[in-house]
Amino acid sequence: MKFDSWSAFWAMGGYGFYVWLSFGVTILALVGLVISTRSTRKSLLRAVKQKQARAARRKAAQKLENTL
Repeated sequence: MKFDSWSAFWAMGGYGFYVWLSFGVTILALVGLVISTRSTRKSLLRAVKQKQARAARRKAAQKLENTL
């Protein structure tokens, strides 16, 4: 599709509002997905580190208990 000017490009033959709104909603959804994924990843990594630290503390306590 060829446009004669930039205003014709932005207008998209009268459907510009819907076209650009759909692009905006799509980009907003993708950004939200990226943010959500990063947040979930951080919380999962934090939980794994906590579990590993707890396991290490329990192992150290078990070892200390066995030496007494």
